[in-house]
Amino acid sequence: MRGPRRLHGPTPRLLRTRGVGPGPGATPGPVWLFDLDNTLHNSSHAIFTHINIGMTRAVMETLDVDEDQANVLRTRYWKRYGATVIGLNRHHGVNVDDFLARSHDFDVPELVRAPKSLAYRLSRLPGRKVLLTNAPRHYALSVLKHLKLLRFFDSIWAIEQMRIHGTFRPKPSPALMRHVLAREGIPASRAILVEDTLENLRGARQAGLHTVHVFHPGTPFARGHRGRADYVDLRVNSVEHLLCRRRPLRRR
Repeated sequence: MRGPRRLHGPTPRLLRTRGVGPGPGATPGPVWLFDLDNTLHNSSHAIFTHINIGMTRAVMETLDVDEDQANVLRTRYWKRYGATVIGLNRHHGVNVDDFLARSHDFDVPELVRAPKSLAYRLSRLPGRKVLLTNAPRHYALSVLKHLKLLRFFDSIWAIEQMRIHGTFRPKPSPALMRHVLAREGIPASRAILVEDTLENLRGARQAGLHTVHVFHPGTPFARGHRGRADYVDLRVNSVEHLLCRRRPLRRR
C-alpha cells in the first residue's frame, strides 16, 4: 500500500492561505480540521488549570477516592486511551456525559485568551472548516461562541462523537481520522489537521492527511521537541501565524 503523499519544497498549494476564496470553476479547496485547546486559543494561560482541578475533583467524587489515587487514575487512563473519561467508562461504568459535565463545570469566557483578530483571520481562510477535539462538546461550543468562531465551522467532532462501532477512538487514532473523513465526505488529499499535539499529527499522517503543527514553547505538548518532525508539513508558532502566512514551509 502506498504511503501518504509527502510535501516538500516551498509552501504547497494546499497550504497557501490567501485571503480570497476559489473563483468560479476552481477545483475544490482544502478542508481544515482544527484542534481546539492550544490551537485556536491559549488554554495553557488559565483553562488547563481549571480542567486539571475539575478532572481530579470529578474522579474523586465519582469513584470515592482520594486526590492522589484520582491523579494516578487520570494519568493512567489518559495515557492508555487518549482521554480519562474513556478509562472511567470502560473500567468503572462511569456515565460519560455526566462525568464530562462535572469535570468541565467552570465559566469559560473569563479564562479564554486568543488574538482579537482571530475571527476575522479565520473568516478569510478559504476552504471548509471542521473542529476535531478530544474535549467535551459543551466546552468546545462555549469556547467557539465566546471567540465568535462557531459560525465558521461546518461541523464539530468532540469526544462524545468519537465512537466507531460503539468503541471510543479519540485522537491520535488513525481510524478516527478515516472515520471523520468518510462521514464528512472528504478525501484525505484535501484534508489538513491543524494541531498542537505531535502524536495526533502522527496519527493524521498515517491516515493520509496533511499536517500543521502549532508549536507553543513551554506548553505541555511542546516540551522536549525540537525541529520539525518528518510527518509535519508546516510548523507555526500560533494559528494566527498560519492565517497570516507568516511562516513558510521549511525545507527538509
